Amino acid sequence: MAFFSDLGEHVAVLRGLLGADIAADALPGIMAALDDDAIVEIISGASNLIRAAEKVRIVASGVAAARSTREHGHGGLAQKRGHNSLAALIQDLTGATRADAVKHVRLGESLLAGMGAALDDGAGESTDAAPAGSLDAEVAAEPWHAPLGRALLAGTISSAQHDVILRGLGEPPTVDDPDASRHIADVWSLAAEQLAAEAGERTVEELAKAARTVRDRLDPEGAGRRFDERFERRSFRLGTDSDGIRRASIAFDDVGGAWMDAILDSALRPRRGGPRFIDPAEKERAEQLVADPRTNEQLAYDLVLDVLRAGALAEEKTVFGTRQAGIRVLITADDREAHADGRPAIGLLEESQTSVPASLAAQHACDTGGVECTIDRDGNPLRLGREHRLYTAKQRLTLALRDGGCRWRGCDRPPSYCEAHHIDHFVADHGRTDVDRGILLCRYHHMQLHHGGWRITRDGLGDFVLHPPPGRGDPLTLAPRLTLRYAWAGIDPPPRRFLPAA
Repeated sequence: MAFFSDLGEHVAVLRGLLGADIAADALPGIMAALDDDAIVEIISGASNLIRAAEKVRIVASGVAAARSTREHGHGGLAQKRGHNSLAALIQDLTGATRADAVKHVRLGESLLAGMGAALDDGAGESTDAAPAGSLDAEVAAEPWHAPLGRALLAGTISSAQHDVILRGLGEPPTVDDPDASRHIADVWSLAAEQLAAEAGERTVEELAKAARTVRDRLDPEGAGRRFDERFERRSFRLGTDSDGIRRASIAFDDVGGAWMDAILDSALRPRRGGPRFIDPAEKERAEQLVADPRTNEQLAYDLVLDVLRAGALAEEKTVFGTRQAGIRVLITADDREAHADGRPAIGLLEESQTSVPASLAAQHACDTGGVECTIDRDGNPLRLGREHRLYTAKQRLTLALRDGGCRWRGCDRPPSYCEAHHIDHFVADHGRTDVDRGILLCRYHHMQLHHGGWRITRDGLGDFVLHPPPGRGDPLTLAPRLTLRYAWAGIDPPPRRFLPAA
């Protein structure tokens, strides 16, 4: 469909729902009288209209960026209008934050570079381009992120999705060999294409995390370097504000941040929608915590001070209730073997699925030991049988390995916040407490499934399918975390033949 025809169609949808030529101040009253389905359709239609119009702004920002470079001096597009940078001009024109203005410029530059557009300097003269058909022209016209630009213009990804994939994958590593460099660019291009294809079923946050994981698996040596850089940036600062209140600022490294999450989650999970199926002692503790008059922020503060006071001699029940805080590092056998052979490799922090060097997994195993679990390429572990009504700790571990958290589409709750749901009713359907017949759901979505008429089915070891109540739409496939798909199945695409030789 032509661009303006597309815009017109979106406008027609909104006009049909709201009426023609209405005043802006009449919108609240008109919408308040509409039913739920109409409101959802309006939000969808308005979002489609914004995304279509945003393409124009992004492309224009890219052209403006080419006309506002340092080489243009005071004669640049932004400079002639009294701004020292294009981001400042965009912010002035749009009323956006500076961060959003910078993103518009970054996306515009990436989009036009990906499309191989020849930009003029505002006076009708195009910039120099390589001869058509030459290798230089091919490389210039098709950088690795070109699939993202095509997907954005086609409307299959949003600008936010384009941005997080672009930034998450980052620039490919540079090598001296031109053939190897082209192969590496092909790898990144295929990864970008695959992530763009996932965008329709993933949140922006999950795409960002998956893009970083893909980058680290494709470039494990760089992953180790980035881990070290984040470690070097760790800091803790204390200060006093103008009211005499002591304040702290902390920049965590990966492991330190994971430990802090684990400490807070272990103590505050009942206040944050944690599992309900717990033993009586933990249930009593959870009820006391829910009834506590302190805010979550006050509870977190008191907890951190308790940990600092107690130190390593603290009894876990004294500080954490009945669950001791801790982190779990996941690593495949291939990555563990690669590390043992001195080759770059990575693992994942279970809760956040953050990539970490394999050396950290080895260090963690020396300190706390490990548990081996055999899974297939889809993350399915071995069946453990129908011995208990509730899933055991080892079964929950295998569910966490496979699911990565709540499987409900768009939910970001980690494994520790989830309950194990029997897709076959334990009593009515003689359901088994088997890992392949269970799925992790957060408390909210678990309750919604049982009380809202939803159900989940699975054919053998195939996909889990969520069936909405009658009249509420089509069944949805519940995919596991995208980062875990890459961790367990490898990057496919891109094929191994694109990987540069060691």
